[in-house]
Amino acid sequence: MTDTPPSPRTTQRLRQAAVDACRAVFESLPGRLLLFTLAFVMLAQLLIFLPLAAQFRTNWLSDQAETAFIAALAADVARGGTLGDMEVSELLEASDAVAVARVTEGRNELVLYGGPIDAPLVEADLRNEDWLFRISAAARTFAITEERYIRIIANPQARPEDIIDVIVPEPALREDLIAYSAGLFQLSFFIAVVTGALLYVTLLYAFVRPMRRLAAAMARFQKDPLDPRRGIVPENRRDEIGQAQRALAEMQEDVRSALKQRERLAALGAAVSKINHDLRNVLASAQLVSDRLVSFEDERVRKMGARMVRAVGRGIRLTEATLQYGKAEESPPQTMRLNVRVALDEAAADAMATESGGEGKWTNEIADELSIEADPDHVHRIFLNLFRNALQAMTASACEIRMAVRGSVAGGFVAIEVEDGGPGLPPRAQDHLFQPFTSSTRREGTGLGLSTARELARAHGGDIVMVRTGPSGTVFSVTLPLAD
Repeated sequence: MTDTPPSPRTTQRLRQAAVDACRAVFESLPGRLLLFTLAFVMLAQLLIFLPLAAQFRTNWLSDQAETAFIAALAADVARGGTLGDMEVSELLEASDAVAVARVTEGRNELVLYGGPIDAPLVEADLRNEDWLFRISAAARTFAITEERYIRIIANPQARPEDIIDVIVPEPALREDLIAYSAGLFQLSFFIAVVTGALLYVTLLYAFVRPMRRLAAAMARFQKDPLDPRRGIVPENRRDEIGQAQRALAEMQEDVRSALKQRERLAALGAAVSKINHDLRNVLASAQLVSDRLVSFEDERVRKMGARMVRAVGRGIRLTEATLQYGKAEESPPQTMRLNVRVALDEAAADAMATESGGEGKWTNEIADELSIEADPDHVHRIFLNLFRNALQAMTASACEIRMAVRGSVAGGFVAIEVEDGGPGLPPRAQDHLFQPFTSSTRREGTGLGLSTARELARAHGGDIVMVRTGPSGTVFSVTLPLAD
């Protein structure tokens, strides 16, 4: 019964499966490591192959010379009688030579001779060969294709003062050299495989498996970042993998905290959007009352009414922008020419009226003619937040309430410095400056004031930076575009 050969489709599937398996192995980190190890060991073997082949050639020629010397000694023993053709042939065959001569005590004599030599003859004088010549001669031996003989000239070890001169066929050397090279390459490949396997196993358990656990931990965390059970548990390792595990654990915790905060903000935005309509109605009623106050005859009441009108108007505009704020976006600034001194006086008056009961020292050193190109509501919010933060810090620390502003012009921008007389910012607040929900120095504060102010300033192409802070007070610098 004959076996049915596999169909071409089955053969193709098996071949494709083998290709895919090999590709999967060599595309993995351990597979590449094994491949590189084999390649590097074989490359190192190639680099030392010719020197080893040259040494093998030298040893082979030396052995032939020693064997020929022993044959010459055997001929000396039989010198009392006459060596027949059979005895000469046996000695030459035993020494793998076709002729043996020697020089002893200054006499040159032909000891064994098998007949005329009808092939090219190359000389190998082992007494004078250097390492470079030996390497080149070994390389040439691999390339020979014709029948040649080698004339070996050497000093025998038993009688270094003598010279042995022997002629042997070169193909025998080539065959032995090829057999030696094959064995050498087999040994090298075995060493490469064993070394690669040891490195493979070592790195698999020491590096690859921990890296796979890192990758698996990141994949688990990606599916549900809010689940604490999906976070990585760092091992007690002091190497780079341990550092990577700890860094990943910290990053996962930071991402989890950020996502939780984002959920809270989303919930807050949803809640604010629900009360936005009612809040606008309340502010509209307050606006009606404030309009009535403006018509009073009492000057103080009219001023308070005007201030209340401005505050309620800004409140209405803020509630209209609540949904956009929930999207982490501020409305684009509607710029106009704005007198800096007047805008800062209004913001300072509102801040001091709400935070310090209108008491405190206010110094405005801004020039009367200085103007900026900015959104009035945005500018008011920027400086109201800065002034309120300063007043809260001074009130909480029982410091003298004093604020001052001064301005300078450079490069098309106005730099307005806001200085307070507070005790300075603590290190924790300095580390998280301008970060929402982290930079506040008060327990009930949210830290949104400086964050919002910087966002508004940057929307105008400017910025807010802290110049200095200390026991004598804190100075912030606000840059806004200069009006043409």
